[in-house]
Amino acid sequence: MKLQGLVIAAYGRHYLAELPGGEILECVPRGKKSDVACGDTVEIERTSASQAVIDSIAPRSTLLYRSDAYKQKIIAANVTQIIVVVATEPSFNDELLARCLIAAHDQSIETLIVLNKCDLPQIEAARAQLAPYGKIGYRVLELSAKQDVAPLLPYLQGHTSVLVGQSGMGKSTLINALIPDALAATREISTVLDSGKHTTTHARLYHLNANSRMIDCPGVQLFGLHHLDFAAIERSFPEFLPYLGQCRFANCSHSHEPDCAIRKATEEGKIDLRRLKLFQQITAH
Repeated sequence: MKLQGLVIAAYGRHYLAELPGGEILECVPRGKKSDVACGDTVEIERTSASQAVIDSIAPRSTLLYRSDAYKQKIIAANVTQIIVVVATEPSFNDELLARCLIAAHDQSIETLIVLNKCDLPQIEAARAQLAPYGKIGYRVLELSAKQDVAPLLPYLQGHTSVLVGQSGMGKSTLINALIPDALAATREISTVLDSGKHTTTHARLYHLNANSRMIDCPGVQLFGLHHLDFAAIERSFPEFLPYLGQCRFANCSHSHEPDCAIRKATEEGKIDLRRLKLFQQITAH
């Protein structure tokens, strides 16, 4: 008999699917190829009391993934909001943040930037780094996960949110504070490397309440956008939109061509210079 389940964990080619009544089965895909994601609704067939085979994946509303020239890595399916977690310490990567926001824009997923560890002295530097994002309409929420996560709760209601960010930003601490029984592992930050040690090896979905879910996934250091063309990336920079189509050349790269409307707007202070440089870095790859 075919059953419908929600994929709540992805461990390589092994998955946990939750049935409507709450029962959880360990699942494997039928066949060698596997493109199942945490958050997928799947049709499964039970093979034993605790195991099943995945027969098919229901149509997805969204699919968040990263890619390079050789392969793609699925992050989560059917999410309505991406929460990019950055922190005052260790320092966060501006380009990684921009790439996450581009991927979200491509799938029409709502975005929220959470600045964690706001109790640390580096808060002003982190605020300055994020200032250009607030100016162009991105929501930025400051909190300290170890002290109080209550400010985040209203943003989670009614959403299937996915938490992404570099290792060490405090995603696991956030999960533990929001869902005390999640037992998400946390580790000490490696101050020598200025990056966190990987603590989550798989994507995991948690139920916050009847209509709100959260997916935690492994810390990412790279977020490839090989699946997006130049125009898609260009449109993902909201501050560029008023100037698109105004450059002298239709195929302007906004890097060196004469009469570039984007560079002119940057010189006039209408576009943040750091954001333009991020765009040039991302599209040059």
